[in-house]
Amino acid sequence: MAIEQDIQRAKMRHGIIGDSPALLEAIGRALRVAPIDLSVLIVGESGSGKEFFPKIIHENSPRKHRKYIAVNCGAIPEGTIDSELFGHVKGAFTGATADHKGYFEEADGGTIFLDEVAEMPLSTQARLLRVLESGEYIKVGSSNVQKTNIRIVAATNKNMLDAIRNGKFREDLYYRLSTVHIEVPPLRERGHDIMLLTRKFLHDFSDNNHTPPTELTTDAKQMLSGYRWPGNVRQLKSVVEQVALFEAGKTVYRTCLAKYLPEAGASNMPVPMGENNFDYNKDRELLFAMIFKLQLDIENMKKQLAGDGNNARININQNDLKREPRKLIPAYEVDHAAASPTIVRTHDYDNTEARHTTQDLGHVAEVGYAAVDDPAHIKTLEETERETIVTALDRNDGRRKATAEELGISERTLYRKIKQYGLERHN
Repeated sequence: MAIEQDIQRAKMRHGIIGDSPALLEAIGRALRVAPIDLSVLIVGESGSGKEFFPKIIHENSPRKHRKYIAVNCGAIPEGTIDSELFGHVKGAFTGATADHKGYFEEADGGTIFLDEVAEMPLSTQARLLRVLESGEYIKVGSSNVQKTNIRIVAATNKNMLDAIRNGKFREDLYYRLSTVHIEVPPLRERGHDIMLLTRKFLHDFSDNNHTPPTELTTDAKQMLSGYRWPGNVRQLKSVVEQVALFEAGKTVYRTCLAKYLPEAGASNMPVPMGENNFDYNKDRELLFAMIFKLQLDIENMKKQLAGDGNNARININQNDLKREPRKLIPAYEVDHAAASPTIVRTHDYDNTEARHTTQDLGHVAEVGYAAVDDPAHIKTLEETERETIVTALDRNDGRRKATAEELGISERTLYRKIKQYGLERHN
């Protein structure tokens, strides 16, 4: 019970939002190790909030009344990092006009947080190892050994074992730094914390900038919760603040929110999702829109439905969209008097909800999908997809980027479909 109360106090003091078990476990580990003078290594992805944990450790340790210094090892040039950390004497190098105290001397008796410790040069790593083992260091340009009583908390977003294997980090230093290991979970693994943070950021932006509040619909919230957040909390804050600024006073729907998420299919930016992590349902929606966007495919479907006259109407069953893809065709009316085939309007039979909005040459149509049981006349969705992609590749001379832009999908999705349908010859 006591540790749970301490966790809540630490969250309130540092403004930490979230109740996911992994986050609470990380805070609990920080609080348990705080009174014990051990080195701590904090690992986690960039933007996940690693910087809160050394502060929690310092403020709950016997050193809390001494100095706390945070050092970004990746931001200090290799030629000056030794001087910054350990100090230098007058005349040690050009421009050294006076003695200079380093961080280890300034923070004597306190705590030093070494962020991005994996970026530290190997020569500096050897000096740091000596501090950890004996508390001794030597200023740049000096021969006098000095002592320091310091606690080191380090953090990294790199795989330290890979860095060791690649000769970029000393194995002995790694084991001295990681006496206690704390893993900060990525945002995508924190569940409902995403919406807690979203509400916090929306409220703070509106309150601080005196803008009208912004509301998110249920489907927009689901999109936020299902997004991978490669930039973690830092990225979420950036996206929410953009939405709060440009959509101030509005109700934000999924389609609007997608403009602010580079991996949500509303942008031309590549999608860095792994092969096994993409959303099949979202991908299927993109392919539906892609198929019915092309004039050639509209003409093909007109021919398939020609036997039913000018007004082809086919009922749809919503459950068909939930099963494995099979013979799906559009239910629409065609304006035969137009110079080119254009979808004019659609019909909604049996309270069908399966609709996808597409746009073709400035004409907007809502397209419903119908299940057909005659394989002799109707091609499967996979066959239609393959033909569409082949046609677009040929039209763009095999240029994948141009093909993806024409089809309105990401290059990542196009690459996967090319591999799925064996279309590598169109490179």
